[in-house]
Amino acid sequence: MISQASIFMLILLAIGVLGKNQSLVIAVLILLFIKWVGLGDKVFPFMQMKGIPIAVTILTISVLVPIVTGEIGFKQLGEAVKSYYAWIALASGIFVALIAKGGVVLLQNDPHITAALVIGTILAVALFNGVAVGPLIGAGIAYAAMKAAEMFSSAGG
Repeated sequence: MISQASIFMLILLAIGVLGKNQSLVIAVLILLFIKWVGLGDKVFPFMQMKGIPIAVTILTISVLVPIVTGEIGFKQLGEAVKSYYAWIALASGIFVALIAKGGVVLLQNDPHITAALVIGTILAVALFNGVAVGPLIGAGIAYAAMKAAEMFSSAGG
């Protein structure tokens, strides 16, 4: 008999296919494969504990590739700091990284929120031609909004 978890994953797979979200499709297929071949008990705890730090490291590596290949160097850095757009980009990078930090906390403490974040991301991609940046930044924004709501609710009552 197929489990509720597998049915849920198959629904997410269908949403990923319909929303043309390749990352979600690949993730669901890999997870279902691991589950169905019986490796889940060994692999899933590791993935849940270390998955986000590993993914962030891989993302950081991909961002640093233009530096190591020489496409971006001190010359480009010097030119960039002369532009106010670069300063806006710098501030945005700092802001997003701080927001994402809250997302890591939220996903570690409330993993059930991931389903809503994934579905929200897929709906935005499928219905509004959005770009799937993944649940981490969505979780960060949700974390910031939740903290703001807590602050306002405790201040008002």
